[in-house]
Amino acid sequence: MAEHDRAKYRIEALAKGLRVLAMFSERRPALRVSDLVEQTGIPMGSLFRIVATLESEGYLEQLPDGRYRPDSKVLTLGFAALQGLDLVQTATGPLQTLSDNTGETVNLGVLSGDQVLYLVRLRNSELVTANIQVGSTLPAVYASMGKVLLAYLDGGQLDALLRPESFVEGAGPHAVRSRTALDQQLALIRERGYALQDQEVAHGLRSIAAPVRDQSGKVVASVNVAVQAVGYDVERLLNEFKQPLLDTCAEISLRLGHRAGVAL
Repeated sequence: MAEHDRAKYRIEALAKGLRVLAMFSERRPALRVSDLVEQTGIPMGSLFRIVATLESEGYLEQLPDGRYRPDSKVLTLGFAALQGLDLVQTATGPLQTLSDNTGETVNLGVLSGDQVLYLVRLRNSELVTANIQVGSTLPAVYASMGKVLLAYLDGGQLDALLRPESFVEGAGPHAVRSRTALDQQLALIRERGYALQDQEVAHGLRSIAAPVRDQSGKVVASVNVAVQAVGYDVERLLNEFKQPLLDTCAEISLRLGHRAGVAL
């Protein structure tokens, strides 16, 4: 498109909103409106309207201290680009093998705020309980992958991440409803090295998840096998899928540079 055409079709309000989102980074994860005014040069009145719009649409969230940070929906914008990440490229082969060998749905996810973001989903056509796709997010406190990722954060990180709103209404019948109950689950996950989800995300859905580590030993992702509860009780889920899942996570971790000496 020619330069004059680009200028003709430019939407200034959208451009300003994108400039606001671009101000956030790893070094600046949360900013006040006054910070955004200073850094973007957008007048305060306009900035307030932009921030309010981004918040209402799920792209920003306001912290208790008044600062704003990107909400999980920001990451879903780029889920297609995530397919090119080394993590996804590295994991796809082992995940496909796990899916082929189990005949069940296999997922790879990472933590995005207090949500787990799905990067890979190899779906069994019979799994109709959950309408999830690449780029979807679920509350981490209920999802097996989310609980694995939360389990390996330290207490301070958890305190900063989790809010009362993290325990949303509308989850499955066995969902945890308090931080105390969740902390007990997370301690058990660290002890066992895997997490179970027993109709916590939704009625009729069970899954088992395990961690993926990088070269430093840090947990950077999680993999799960998800099944219909009607066909698998917890005992069968463990007996049939725990070891193949752990082996797959160990293989992916190895490909990411993780070596023996840090237990999976």
